[in-house]
Amino acid sequence: VGPMDGRRKLVARLGREANDPIDELLNAANAYASTHVASLQGFIRWFDAGDGELKREAGEGGDQVRVMTVHGSKGLQAPIVILADAAIKPPKPGELSLLETPLGSEIANVIPLPDLNSDQKVGAVRAENEKASEIAMQEHWRLLYVAMTRAEEALFIGGSIGPSEAKKGPHEDSWYARLAKLFEADEALEDPIWGARWEVGERAPPVPASAKEVQEAAIELPDWAKQPVGPEPRPPRPLAPSGLGEVEGSDPPLPPEVAAGAARRGVLIHALLERLPEVALDTREEKARGWLARQAPDLDVAEREEMLARALAVLEEPGFADIFGPDALAEIPLAATVEGQVVMGTADRLLVTAEKVTVVDFKTARRPPTSLEGMPDSTLRQMAAYVAALEVIYPGRRIEAAVLYTQTPQLIALPADKLAAYKAAFADRQESFAFPPVE
Repeated sequence: VGPMDGRRKLVARLGREANDPIDELLNAANAYASTHVASLQGFIRWFDAGDGELKREAGEGGDQVRVMTVHGSKGLQAPIVILADAAIKPPKPGELSLLETPLGSEIANVIPLPDLNSDQKVGAVRAENEKASEIAMQEHWRLLYVAMTRAEEALFIGGSIGPSEAKKGPHEDSWYARLAKLFEADEALEDPIWGARWEVGERAPPVPASAKEVQEAAIELPDWAKQPVGPEPRPPRPLAPSGLGEVEGSDPPLPPEVAAGAARRGVLIHALLERLPEVALDTREEKARGWLARQAPDLDVAEREEMLARALAVLEEPGFADIFGPDALAEIPLAATVEGQVVMGTADRLLVTAEKVTVVDFKTARRPPTSLEGMPDSTLRQMAAYVAALEVIYPGRRIEAAVLYTQTPQLIALPADKLAAYKAAFADRQESFAFPPVE
């Protein structure tokens, strides 16, 4: 696929089974690209941090022969099942160990034991060996039940034994020896390969070829069933309003460690504004202080108190009462198709009434603008995307947007005519933050 012919080369080298991991890798790349800025290094880190596991559906083998362990066959069935190694002895118990509790201690130590012969296993070692052997035999018979119940139509039981076992036959506790009691010796049938075989049950009569042809001819398929399926329509790539444009340019560049601290501070204040409106006024400050101590124990108390003061000042501002009131919604996912383009994002606060919808986004810039004229273009593009999506979600209602700068605090309304010029200037970025609730 593509000019590099990569998939064809991989499949030619590794076989058709390579298609599944190739598809999963491409799916992971598409999932990353839909929610993050396109970056090979970022994708590799994101992929390494995941714990996904690819497990092929073994039940879709078709007309192929599957070779697997009994453990691997759990949950699967097949018309014909062959127990190809049913004449072996039951497995021995695993490595033995004893528990020792030193005097004066309540914690037991595990003492591994070396491989011992039967004469050396005495006392507590013999008791532990008998217990482990009993557990191993229970697992041995449980796996026999699993193996036998995998067959839908026919179950073949076979195995091989060495020269030393030829006179005595298979071990008495082998699957073959136990199941051989179901067959009567005088009913042995000649077999061109094995010399003799034993059967229980009756085989279904084979279906003649002529009957298959008549059955297939009697089925008249409609035209649509004979036409190849066309390519599935690919939906447009979602746009994330919170990642539109470049980083706000109102602040001068900072050293990496300082920038990381400022970003963390903004995230913590953002999280407080999301959660504190749901907390009662009389306990709001106390619970917020405890939440900050748990989330940022490495920060100075003075720094945490300053962040708390900023958040509480925003909530106590009379002009912000509506957006932090009981009717407002916090962290609301939005998704809409605007002129063929999917717009997806999360609004910090959303207030919906019968006449209008108000969307507010929080900004924690260190040097916020003092007026609408000083607001960065990236913020205006983001809010224009929110407005465009809400116009589709709530047709017929007036959509109003505003930006809340938590540093000042200051709420700046965004006129509709100001946002109109930015509705088509969407880029591809996204951001997301996750914190536990304030308790």
